[in-house]
Formats: sequence, structure tokens, C-alpha cells
Amino acid sequence: MSPLKQNNSSNRKTKKKNLIMARLTLVPSIILLLCSVAAGSTFEDSNPIQMVSDGLSGFESSVLRVIGHTRHALSFARFAYKHGKRYENVEEMKLRFQIFKGNLDLIRSTNKKGLPYTLAVNQFADWSWEEFQKHRLGAAQNCSATTKGNHQLTDVVLPDSKDWRRVGIVSPVKDQGSCGSCWTFSTTGALEAAYHQAFGKGISLSEQQLVDCAGAFNNFGCNGGLPSQAFEYIKYNGGLDTEESYPYTATNGLCKFSSENVGVKVLDSVNITLGAEDELKHAVAMVRPVSVAFEVVTSFRFYKSGVYTSKTCGSTPMDVNHAVLAVGYGVENGVPYWLIKNSWGAEWGDNGYFKMEMGKNMCGKSQHFTANYLLVWQLVHHTQLLLDPVDELCWIMSFLCVIEGV
Repeated sequence: MSPLKQNNSSNRKTKKKNLIMARLTLVPSIILLLCSVAAGSTFEDSNPIQMVSDGLSGFESSVLRVIGHTRHALSFARFAYKHGKRYENVEEMKLRFQIFKGNLDLIRSTNKKGLPYTLAVNQFADWSWEEFQKHRLGAAQNCSATTKGNHQLTDVVLPDSKDWRRVGIVSPVKDQGSCGSCWTFSTTGALEAAYHQAFGKGISLSEQQLVDCAGAFNNFGCNGGLPSQAFEYIKYNGGLDTEESYPYTATNGLCKFSSENVGVKVLDSVNITLGAEDELKHAVAMVRPVSVAFEVVTSFRFYKSGVYTSKTCGSTPMDVNHAVLAVGYGVENGVPYWLIKNSWGAEWGDNGYFKMEMGKNMCGKSQHFTANYLLVWQLVHHTQLLLDPVDELCWIMSFLCVIEGV
């Protein structure tokens, strides 16, 4: 062999050896980086785990090196990447992975039962049920005040289906964040729809004012409340500020209400009788979206599509733990349903909405308790809308509360 060929061969061997050594050196370096996550949140821009690779495959590999190549590990890595999860250290990541596995098993086993709805992994998949209750649901509320309502039914033939979104009066889905303030979003959603219907334009109202200021009306800020009590507060307070003037923070704070920033005023309210789904359907069909409350059970947080039903919920007005907004109804695959707007963001469920079975009034229908869920269809508002603040009252059946334009 010529000296030139010998030198080339020697150079190739040296380069190959150096490359192998570089790769071997890289492996413990990556492991060292992964073990240093306690210094920052897992998915912050400056965190080593996210810096390992610019691509999803690299991110997945990084997470897998922490939790191991075990069952559901890749699903967890993809979940964490998609939802931008931030974990303080390796121990928390491992804990979240264990919770994720349990929730994923629940989702998959439920979807195999042939139920009229499907569940899916979402942003709550690494939360325990106890955490979810704390951060997304209010404390159980006593809705027994709606045992007797005063909504009057008429002989009108109701449409087979209704969807107020098609009319354009339903405001965009919002996200309550880690605060049990669902009752405030149910309240503002109802008022925003009423305002749009009455005045032909949208408005966004302040949930934070209700969190901060409505405590004297038996509401508890981020720990829960009821739309009926929120409407009473707005009525006696003299109005509700706009969201722009009083933005949402998802925390309890000091009351900063300003009469100069009021968007609507409530003149009166009317309850629908506890368990009277015929009254609720009439109100939703003929008037507008209605604030309602029911009991959320563990599988519901992973709802994705279809008509949700459950046999594991309470049977008294004290079991209510979540307030939402009924915006319509219909029939899907032979199952009648309520169409409901939630406050967990537009990525949750069916673009922020869900369907619940109609006709069962699940979880507490009057004095006869059935096995399913629609517990208390809580509160409906109705009466007049003041279209001209000075001299003209327009009396309109409004099932959400009578609002005054300001």
C-alpha cells in the first residue's frame, strides 16, 4: 500500500474514532442536562429538556429518557409537548406520568363500552381528579331555591332543534383557568347573549368583577358560586363592568367595580323549576341561552364528542358543582341532547361545547332520582330589556335576566 493510501486510511480511522467518542460524550451530557431540570420549569424556553432538540422527535426522546420506555411513555411525551406542560423537576414529571397513565386507561376503557360519546386526552390528562375538582369546579352548591319556578309555558310548537350559535348571539368560548369561577362565565355568557340579541352587537363582560365583588350574595370567588346569586348581585350592585375595563385574572382579588365602566344592568330574574326540563326546553327554544348547573363526574373532564350520559352522580340539589350555558338542543343518533357552552377553553370537548342527554334530568329530577346526570337546570332569567335608558322600556321574555343597556 502506498504511503498516500496509508495516510488516508489512517485519517478515516481517526475521524471515525473521534466521531464515536463525540457521540459517547454526548449521551451522558444529555442525561446530565435532563437531571438538571430542577433548576427551572420543564418546558420553559431556557430549559435543557426543550433545548435537546428543535424537533418533536428530540423532545419525545428527552422525556422518554426521564420516564423510561414504558407503557404509555410515548403518549405522555406527545401530550406534554402538545399542551406545553411545565414541570418543576424530574420527580414531578414522573408523578404526572403516573397520573396520565391512569387517566389514559380510563379514557380507553370507557371508549370500548359502546357509549353514545367518546373521551379523549386533553389538557387535564396529567391532573388527578382531586386537583381537577379544586381548580376547575366550585364547591357543591345548594340549588334548592329553584324548587319552584315561575316560567310560564305556552302552547307553541317547539322546533325539533335549536342552536343559538347560528343566530350569532353566543359569545366566544372563554377559559376560566385554575379558578373555580365557572358560575361567573355562565352568568356573563347568558348576559352577553341577551345583550347581543337586544342591541345587535356583541359585548364581553367582566367575570373578575363577580369573583371579587359578589361575595355578599353567597358566592365564593374561585371557590364557587351560582349564576342566580350572581344575577342578584348585579341587580342590586347597579351593573356589571366590561371585561376590557375589569379583566380576568383567575384569582381572588379586591373589588374594583366602577360605575363608569358598566356594560349591562340586571332589572330582574326568574327561576325555572328544579328538574322541569319542559320549562328549560321552552326557554331555550323560544327565548335565548339559559344559565344552568349540574354535577360533573370524573370521566366528563375528558369529553370529546357525542352525547354524554352518566350513571355515577349525586341526586340532590347539594351535588351541583359546575355552571354552564345551554345554547340549544337536538337529536344525535336517536339520542336527544342539550347543547351546552363550557368555560374550559375552545380546545376542550367539541370546540368548547358538549352535548348532554335530554329527558333524563340525570342526578336529581324533582323528588324522583334517576341514574343519570342532568342534575339541576339552574336559573333562567327573564323579563324586560331597557332599550332606551331614558324613556322606553321594551318588555321581552329573556330567560337570562333582564338587562338594561347603558
